[in-house]
Amino acid sequence: MKNNTKKIKLSVYGARHTDQHKSFDALEKAQLLGELIAKHDCIVTVPASTGFPFWVAKGASSKNGMVTGFSPAANESEHINVYDLPTKYIDMMIYSGFGYAGSDLLLARSSDAIIFGYGGVETIHEFWVAFQEGKPIGILKGDWDTDEVLYSILKDNEEFDHSRVVFDEDPNRLIEKLIKMAKVNRTQEYHL
Repeated sequence: MKNNTKKIKLSVYGARHTDQHKSFDALEKAQLLGELIAKHDCIVTVPASTGFPFWVAKGASSKNGMVTGFSPAANESEHINVYDLPTKYIDMMIYSGFGYAGSDLLLARSSDAIIFGYGGVETIHEFWVAFQEGKPIGILKGDWDTDEVLYSILKDNEEFDHSRVVFDEDPNRLIEKLIKMAKVNRTQEYHL
């Protein structure tokens, strides 16, 4: 059995909904992001939901990547029947039982670095949680407003440590930067 404890865990957040005008491009980029993370031999961690995270999981699965999903539900029945969320493309499901806010916190704490793609209102909360957890953060720039909204939040708050947040329109380059940052962050955490 392969030891996955040393693999970098890259989390990807994005909107659970899809916008008619942005959907095709955003979901295509989400799938590519998942494929690239798998090719870099990282574990993909996502909110176990629809939309952007679902397509990231689909992309990672298509390249035999390991995908861990974090559910707001307490069990599979609640995940499917109450939250109406998919289980497809998830290799391991973590049922938090803490709703969306609680599962976001568990996901952020379980990841080495976090990527934000096309997002919605929930993305602001997810970003804040990731930022508070001190994780390296990558923001994928695209034909959506998410990157601009997150940039404006950061630029207006000088007390934030901006050095652990990177923006890039190239998903592969973004992943490579985050892997390097995650390795440094892991080393610093272990030597405290």
